[in-house]
Amino acid sequence: MNAGPAETKKIIEGMKAELSTLPAAVDTVFCPPYISLPAISQYADYVGFGAQDVHFEDNGAFTGAISTSMLNELKAGYCIIGHSERREFFGETDQTVNKKAIKLLAAAITPIICCGETLDQRKNIDFEAFVGGQVKAAFAGISAANAVKCVVAYEPIWAIGTGETASPEQAQSIHKSLRTMLTSIYGSETAQQIRILYGGSMKAANAAELLSQEDVDGGLVGGASLKPAEFAAIIRAAQKLS
Repeated sequence: MNAGPAETKKIIEGMKAELSTLPAAVDTVFCPPYISLPAISQYADYVGFGAQDVHFEDNGAFTGAISTSMLNELKAGYCIIGHSERREFFGETDQTVNKKAIKLLAAAITPIICCGETLDQRKNIDFEAFVGGQVKAAFAGISAANAVKCVVAYEPIWAIGTGETASPEQAQSIHKSLRTMLTSIYGSETAQQIRILYGGSMKAANAAELLSQEDVDGGLVGGASLKPAEFAAIIRAAQKLS
């Protein structure tokens, strides 16, 4: 909840000043608040864009909610679902994430499925099994043909907005665990095609090291995406590794 329409335009214009053309080898997507989607759609020839959430029903008495058909009207190509803040503050569950993923796929919108553990869970339970369970539940009933259209974003909740970052080795370990779990469901070929992003305080200073890990396919960038120079540096790091 950081960028209204005017601020969104300012950020995109700042990005264009840093990178007049985004590298074709790097898929770059902005997901601003709903109210800023019309503003960002004006830059559809420059950058991909999507929403931060969606409802799993087509319409009805769901005040404040947005449907996939509304996102289609705006030509949004992506949608984040299951973000830790949606889970913590707005009652998101593994089951609603699954419903949203299925609805987005039916609308030809790419789901960006978030998963992750708290610091307490990391210390006191089998956190890799916990996070793997979130992803397994999100993909329930989704065919291999549709699974490859999804993106998974692992976000260690203890590293979001705290300045803490999982080490490259920690990130690789759980990304590999998630890839292994997806392989058990869909097979290796399909699992290798599903992109798994790292979403815990990625910034210019650590992007190259994180992105160089074998199973880290990209980043779900938070605060750094509000700073054009910082975000452009992350994109350049991804371009070099591509």
